[in-house]
Amino acid sequence: MAEYETHEFDVVVVGAGGAGLRAAIEASAHAPVVAIVSLESDGNVVLVRQYRLPAREALLEIPAGGVDEGESIEDAAQRELREETGYRAGRLERLCGFYVSPGYCTEFIQVFLATDLVEDSIEGDPDEVIALERMSLAEAVHLIEAGEIKDGKSIVGLLLAATNNVPERVAVNRRR
Repeated sequence: MAEYETHEFDVVVVGAGGAGLRAAIEASAHAPVVAIVSLESDGNVVLVRQYRLPAREALLEIPAGGVDEGESIEDAAQRELREETGYRAGRLERLCGFYVSPGYCTEFIQVFLATDLVEDSIEGDPDEVIALERMSLAEAVHLIEAGEIKDGKSIVGLLLAATNNVPERVAVNRRR
């Protein structure tokens, strides 16, 4: 399980008009995270709905979780996918990586596309209560536009998948 710590840094800002300016900055150190857009053979995405205490509601998200120490990001993506959806990806493709909020947190998320899904469940975290929801990528994009998908990593991953014609690319690769 990933640990989170808050650190205070005494920094000297250099450049952009801040040369020599000293400031105390509080930042949260966070383990790396993976997030997975999982696409079934019929073109549906598999999303998870789970209660998030800071948001005070159950959010619809792509599967995600922390990278354990010594674990590669690909292995972490497969583990999280298996824990949260019961699937393992036959093919795993990195879509992007980004800082969640670099002004106060070191959290960096690697987003993957998982295809060629095979049932291969493992036990998840005991504190996670997850419900699976399947829908077309177009419907997921509609839920983003309607404000029903509010999670940043999910918005990034789903929109990247949609704008890169992922379902069409996957269908073409299957026909080859």
